[in-house]
Amino acid sequence: MQFNLNFSLIKTYFTYVYLKLVLSTMTLRKIFLAATLLFYCSIVKAQYDFKKTDAWLAENTSEMGGRAILVIYKDGKMIYSHAVNDMNLRQKMANKYFARKQGKTADLDDYTPSTRQPVASCSKWLSAALIMTFVDEGKLKLTDTVGKYLPVLTAHGKGKVTIGQCLSHLTGIEAPKLKESLAEMKTANSMDDAIDDIAKMPVEGEPGKVFHYSNVGLQIAGAVLEKISGKSFETLFSERIARPLNMKNTDFGKGKVALPAGGAISTPEDYLNFLVMIKSKGVFNDKRILSENSITQMQVNRLTPDIKIAYTPAEAKGLGYGYGEWIMGDNTVSSPGLFGSFPWVNNNRKYTAFLMTFYIKNTGRNERYFELKKLVNDAVTVQ
Repeated sequence: MQFNLNFSLIKTYFTYVYLKLVLSTMTLRKIFLAATLLFYCSIVKAQYDFKKTDAWLAENTSEMGGRAILVIYKDGKMIYSHAVNDMNLRQKMANKYFARKQGKTADLDDYTPSTRQPVASCSKWLSAALIMTFVDEGKLKLTDTVGKYLPVLTAHGKGKVTIGQCLSHLTGIEAPKLKESLAEMKTANSMDDAIDDIAKMPVEGEPGKVFHYSNVGLQIAGAVLEKISGKSFETLFSERIARPLNMKNTDFGKGKVALPAGGAISTPEDYLNFLVMIKSKGVFNDKRILSENSITQMQVNRLTPDIKIAYTPAEAKGLGYGYGEWIMGDNTVSSPGLFGSFPWVNNNRKYTAFLMTFYIKNTGRNERYFELKKLVNDAVTVQ
């Protein structure tokens, strides 16, 4: 009798434990499912809708050389990377022609975040940042006159131009057209040769009073850095910008003379790192590259109403200019290149983006930039 009673108690006990375990498991499952659902809903709510951006790339890439890639960074990660390859026969033939002229094999593949190619005037932003590292260290002042370091400019009446004016295209020097300017650079065997050529250029106005977008100012500033440091511009860029920003595939061509205003070769992912640093007020991966004050100074519009505009690219008409970057409004800064690549930082919406293309014809480029910027603005703004 006792045995039966004990057996019944044991059976009842294990039944109780089993039911408790089942109920407990069901509760945990419910909690898990609820948490999962909540997490999933929050992700869906925060999801970015880039359908219109995709459609814009599909519609416009044929007019931008036939290939394009757009990468966007926000909230600590790349949130968008989309490439379109819509090259027609003429564009493919042109690509092959230019590659053959350079002794290379034509690359007709889709662009990727690691595609490396010249970024033209996107270089100006990189070079301005490099120059500002010397300002941060007290080795250079924005008010320093260039004749202090480059006597040949003083000898030709250009020694009173300041470093700040070099960074904002307010040197007052009448630069030749781009094609002629690049041809002269090819004949230079040293930075001194390049500065000698600039020294002989005519003057079109008082420094600080005339805006003329060109390669001149940054070439002068780059030469000053070489005089101060005893190192090449290429080396300085590598040490102070490329390496700290993990821009492993970005340089200035490694030729005899660097072209600070347009000679950089980069990739979307490399340039995005630079933009992240700009957006983060000079910090990248918890390391300070530029002071917050330098970032602020770079983004101040220097084109006040009293400035005469001698030359500005058609795609930049109506924009302001800081140090190495255009001021686009909406607290957005940029530095587009001759070949159509378009980097920008939107400080209000806290994102950065880089559109890589390669084409010369700039008809409608300004409108395309603003269209794309608006679409991305809308996409990254969580409702």
